[in-house]
Amino acid sequence: MGHRYFIDTPVDSDHITLTGSEAHHLIHVMRAEIGDQLTLFDGSGNQFSAEIQQLKKNAADLLICEQQAIDRELPAQLTVATALPKGDRQKWLVEKLVELGTSCLIPLVTQRSVAKPVPQALARLERSVVESSKQCGRNQLMKINAPLTVTELIEKPSPETLCIVAHPEPPSDGKSLDKPLAKQPESNLLLAIGPEGGWADQEIEQFAAAQWHVLSLGPRILRMETAAIALAARCVFRDHWM
Repeated sequence: MGHRYFIDTPVDSDHITLTGSEAHHLIHVMRAEIGDQLTLFDGSGNQFSAEIQQLKKNAADLLICEQQAIDRELPAQLTVATALPKGDRQKWLVEKLVELGTSCLIPLVTQRSVAKPVPQALARLERSVVESSKQCGRNQLMKINAPLTVTELIEKPSPETLCIVAHPEPPSDGKSLDKPLAKQPESNLLLAIGPEGGWADQEIEQFAAAQWHVLSLGPRILRMETAAIALAARCVFRDHWM
């Protein structure tokens, strides 16, 4: 696949100029030269083969040689709503969700949230989305949604969306993950993961009242980012999505 670079404006002509941090990496880290080939993507779903025509101190003029519509997305939308972990664990969470093909990450504001989804944190998450997309070959960017409360999240999905909430202590009539996935195999998915301190009883009651599937991920207590990745991966690697 070669070195991939993201450009945040649509590639709509044969000649474009790469600037900012991407140009800095190309020129000063990769030590690129005129005539070198590289791959661009603009988040539209397309990727572009390009050749360096001119190098400046902080910009590179590129000739677009070929456009390819390469689809590496899942066949249905996968949205993960989660309270944010602390520190660098946020970056790790984003990286793995992007690799798994997640369409959208919704930061949740819960009763026991610790890390706050402030604008600076969301900006860091968006930068991590770009870096992870460059690495894994996705040509569409995972969206970082505006933060939502549990009440707002429950109002969000369409009736056709399969909604699952992870909880260490599901109700006695809770079902395994296999049953809802088998019942709605082609549905869009919305997964909810709670904070480090767990969901408040009131929040679980809200999910249950809204007919969400309240499921356990096993006998061990998982960190929130582990739970998010485990649940997303289980949904992605079912037979009809592999």
